[in-house]
Amino acid sequence: MRKEVSVPTRPVHTASTAPSSTAASAPREVTPLPRVVIRFAGDSGDGMQLTGDRFTAESAVHGNDISTLPSFPAEIRAPQGTIPGVSSFQVHFANYDIVTPGDQPDVLVAMNPAALAANLKDVRRGGLILLDSAEFTKRNLTKAQFDADPRTDGTLESYQVVELDLTSLAVGAVEKYDLGRKNSERSKNMFALGLLSWLYGRPLEPSDRFLKSKFASKPLIRDANIAALHAGHAYGETCELFTVRYQVAPAPVPAGRYRQITGNQATALGLVAGANRAGLQLFLGSYPITPASDILHELSKHKAHNVVTFQAEDEIGGVGAALGASFAGDLGVTTTSGPGMTLKGEAIGLAVMTELPLVVVDVQRAGPSTGMPTKPEQADLLQAMYGRNGESPVAVIAAKSPSDCFATAVEACRIAITYRTPVVMLSDGYLGNGAEPWEIPTLADIPRIDPHFAPAPNATAADGSDRFLPYKRDPKTLARPWAVPGTKGLEHRIGGLEKAANYGNISYAPAHHAQMVHAPAAKIAGIVQ
Repeated sequence: MRKEVSVPTRPVHTASTAPSSTAASAPREVTPLPRVVIRFAGDSGDGMQLTGDRFTAESAVHGNDISTLPSFPAEIRAPQGTIPGVSSFQVHFANYDIVTPGDQPDVLVAMNPAALAANLKDVRRGGLILLDSAEFTKRNLTKAQFDADPRTDGTLESYQVVELDLTSLAVGAVEKYDLGRKNSERSKNMFALGLLSWLYGRPLEPSDRFLKSKFASKPLIRDANIAALHAGHAYGETCELFTVRYQVAPAPVPAGRYRQITGNQATALGLVAGANRAGLQLFLGSYPITPASDILHELSKHKAHNVVTFQAEDEIGGVGAALGASFAGDLGVTTTSGPGMTLKGEAIGLAVMTELPLVVVDVQRAGPSTGMPTKPEQADLLQAMYGRNGESPVAVIAAKSPSDCFATAVEACRIAITYRTPVVMLSDGYLGNGAEPWEIPTLADIPRIDPHFAPAPNATAADGSDRFLPYKRDPKTLARPWAVPGTKGLEHRIGGLEKAANYGNISYAPAHHAQMVHAPAAKIAGIVQ
């Protein structure tokens, strides 16, 4: 039998696995709210990223403005049930324009004691905490470094706490699919999603479609997850744990076609669009590194849009291949973070010297060296601005939001191609992994980018007066000509050694050095203007 206990300072509600048959007809008050911040937290294997992403998609379809913050461990297979192994996903949804994923969660869904321990300090006082009571065993409490059970020792007295045997409820919901206990327990994230979707009036159809697509080749898993999702929704409707539901109305937005997008997805699509508007093949030379790897993953799907992706053996190989692609007349791009940016420094200097277009996307993370790979910070800012040899200026631009990564990536392409310079595009782990609504632009509305390739000469005068000058600059942009190798009459030499102006011959003359370092500096100053 379910019991409901109300304590003035700390409401605690517990439930068995059976919903009430009489509660279904009880009227539910609907309270309007302007905004809510929810954090789903559990072990890495509990599916918190998927759960949060699905709730975000439901909120986007509902019409709310959204902002998200995924967080996950850097360790591979951190010990289950421990604080270092906790993964979480925070979503902020509102009926007005928002710009952050929220400072304090209003709701914490904690799948185990470790998730509670890792996230309790962030929850606002009076907030709702939903616990899976099945996981609060003595062993799990010890692994989470609790000396006593926080449900009974006063730790949670400042919060509204709802306890339910989420594990058993999920297992019961998928019992007919005969998946076995372990696989059945994995559906508890979908049960929790259904329950929260009911509580906040989210539509289930987007998650239904997603599950049918994701598990199309595994019909039992597909049907079990859908059953758990709908069972959670029905449980909210029929149990007596919640006497109030909440409604966050859609946010007013300009008319248009929108989609949910992460910063890394937006960056990838922005690079494709930038190369398209320049009529160039996009070449990505990259080495996987958190949190930039998703750009490589996304671009690898777009071969049909004149995109070539090359997963190099290391960071140096990735940027070297990208710079080689730019030399050959493609748009060379490389992606990285933290220590990878350090390794790319010499090749970026070579791009400065050769004055070739190169886009370096730095999705920043925390700390020097390996640091905190899965935690957001703008730790590479000074490195991006100054982390090279002297006399090697580059353009550095930064995105301000996940959706802004699209426009910033297009702008990075435009600057790199127009001015023949490396461009560092800065994002970070929060922007790269976070999501928000994005109004899908029309390609025709994005201005074209003219690569201004050097034209092949008609003839060469006997005295050499018509000789191709690889470093003769455009008076407006100070960009040197971009000559595709193999074009008759445009044979030229470029490289990392110091050179003379116009002809590009190797020269150590102080006057030539002064010319060749002042010109790129003036070029960057012109970009700023």
